[in-house]
Amino acid sequence: MRKILVINGPNLNLLGKRRPEIYGSETLDELNERLKDYAQRHNLELETFQSNSEAEIIDLIQRAADISGIIINPGAYTHYSIAIRDAIESISAPVIEVHLSNIYSREDFRKNSVIAPVCKGQITGFGGFGYLLALRYFSEIGGKDEVQIAG
Repeated sequence: MRKILVINGPNLNLLGKRRPEIYGSETLDELNERLKDYAQRHNLELETFQSNSEAEIIDLIQRAADISGIIINPGAYTHYSIAIRDAIESISAPVIEVHLSNIYSREDFRKNSVIAPVCKGQITGFGGFGYLLALRYFSEIGGKDEVQIAG
């Protein structure tokens, strides 16, 4: 069974309360339950984690030796955490960066991700559904290098 780790960065513990017009009304607990339900139906083992601490996120990434893949929403760390970027670059598991809002349609400082270049891909702007898209990738394709689209 593939084990997927979902990491949520700073302020994502406030989902449903903080700027719902941008981030939606779903709480982090509700999102995690949806993800766990999906994972169970698709034979994935799922671990979820949220921290406002850059160090805790880095430590978790570095300990992810038995992980098949990581879904990360680094929050504000997206734009400046070279340390998280380096931790991702140092592991072999594929990582998908996810953002609830479309970071490219927001303030200029949000349009740059230092994390994206070391990730398998990035999903932005689809709310909580972006996490489900990332889980679907891991359930259907996993870490395979070549994506095959059925017609």
